[in-house]
Amino acid sequence: MSVICVIPARYQSSRYPGKPLVHLRGASGKSMSLIERSWRAAAAVSGFDAIYVATDDERIRDAASAFGAEVVMTSPDCANGTERCAEALHNLNQSVEMVVNLQGDAPLTPAWFLEELITGLRADPLADIATPVLRCDAETLTAFKADRIAGRVGGTTAVFGGAHQALYFSKEVIPYTGYMPDHLSQTPVFHHVGVYAYRPEALLAYPTWPTGPLETLEGLEQLRFLESGRRVLCVEVEARGRKFWELNNPEDVPRIEAMLAEMAQE
Repeated sequence: MSVICVIPARYQSSRYPGKPLVHLRGASGKSMSLIERSWRAAAAVSGFDAIYVATDDERIRDAASAFGAEVVMTSPDCANGTERCAEALHNLNQSVEMVVNLQGDAPLTPAWFLEELITGLRADPLADIATPVLRCDAETLTAFKADRIAGRVGGTTAVFGGAHQALYFSKEVIPYTGYMPDHLSQTPVFHHVGVYAYRPEALLAYPTWPTGPLETLEGLEQLRFLESGRRVLCVEVEARGRKFWELNNPEDVPRIEAMLAEMAQE
């Protein structure tokens, strides 16, 4: 039984059209597209038997094929990355142990986030899906709050209960913090890292479940699992000094390029 990685990528993003093909300059000055950087992040992970870019757009298909990625074409009707992964798995017609969804806007995702995610789902037979969470430092929490004040949708936060079972995910900063800790503090806020590991049965069933009011309001695909009564495992990971940020808005490009330079990534 294999573990495959699927990188869903669409061109027509409402917030940032053409985002997968946006180029990011690394420390060496070399410029690579967001989708290539995400594919390279997946290639650095130990434990994947195959990596696929799943898209409905010929421009993304051509760009991904040019740098050596395997591509699975999917319908333009997929509502989100999880539905695209489900369709990709159906089209591949493979028997797999799990599918890992590395969203194409997270090129800074460290390899150990995904490796620990695979380990976490294997260790919890009751979970249908696992996703990483990273405790925010004060700098990240400040950036989250600044995005909200500016009216931008930045990172997602997560709250979870016993045995790391997810309770809720939000684009708001939760739980509420009435104070700003200093730079050495560990905050009570967890950044949800937009990566998922699914059991194939749950993934293939996902598109058949109704879209609930919480998923609609928040625009967060993982809430469909919670609204359908499925167990979502939050796997706490550590940054180990690495910077992490997703590309959600055009304003994130210089921020990510600065992080690539600081980490001396090509």
